[in-house]
Amino acid sequence: MAEKVLSFPLTSFRADGSLDPDGYRAYVAERLAAGPGALFPACGTGEFFSLDEDEYRQVVTIAVEETAGRVPVVAGTGYGWAQALRFARIAEDAGADALLVMPHYLTAAPQDGLVAQLERIAAGTRLPLVAYQRGQVSYTAASLRRIARIPGVIGLKDGHSDLDRLQRLVLAAPEDFLFFNGAATAEIQARAYAAVGVPAYSSAVHAFAPEIANAFFAALQAGDTGTAGRLLRDFYVPLVELRDRVPGYAVSLVKAAARLRGCPVGPVRAPLTDPSAADLADLKTLLTTSLDLVGAAL
Repeated sequence: MAEKVLSFPLTSFRADGSLDPDGYRAYVAERLAAGPGALFPACGTGEFFSLDEDEYRQVVTIAVEETAGRVPVVAGTGYGWAQALRFARIAEDAGADALLVMPHYLTAAPQDGLVAQLERIAAGTRLPLVAYQRGQVSYTAASLRRIARIPGVIGLKDGHSDLDRLQRLVLAAPEDFLFFNGAATAEIQARAYAAVGVPAYSSAVHAFAPEIANAFFAALQAGDTGTAGRLLRDFYVPLVELRDRVPGYAVSLVKAAARLRGCPVGPVRAPLTDPSAADLADLKTLLTTSLDLVGAAL
């Protein structure tokens, strides 16, 4: 999964907010055609937090069917361990290959509790687990050693971007333990993460502009600092500045960009909101000029 961009597909909704299975199937097929290293359905970008169990089942099932074994399917799960296991069993039945365990809901917890949460989930599913530290979840090096010994826990996705702490985690882990850069707009920090031993990253940009995401990844792989720097300066940094205007734009702006490109993803669900007309106009201008950088068009 470190050899290609990791794709986190959006979940398609109709105008009335209901799930659009046909639109989602078509959208997933487009993501797969862009050659990701893995598909992560029903995760943060896919609005896991707004899906009920039946919708989750449909989303993961469609992703597995469309992928047809070509790349791993890593489905999201989360909340408390009991609810996480309900989603885990659905993902098992649907044929997912692994689970991304997103931060638990609301409350802060001690290190022993964070480890116990993963132990409970791992004991109740046959699927491998990737822990996700973000928000109120942050592991110490000592806890990382403990979770790496839990049967079935195979990796960690980091969303804190504390590189000093992350380096300590990488050094504490077994050699075969997987690490992923899960920072918001991960490309911004991809070079820094790679320097501490974490080259694999999730790309929200792949959800709407795989041409840009793949061009940036290829530039990193080739050591083409000129191309990487140009894409960071002219696209990624302006995108982050636009994303930071309104809470929730990390998802809703991505979904708006996908709609601009004709993808059948529909609106976001509350509590997220779709971008304002002014922000949408700025997004369209940025996307048009940035696609031109890689020889693509809106």
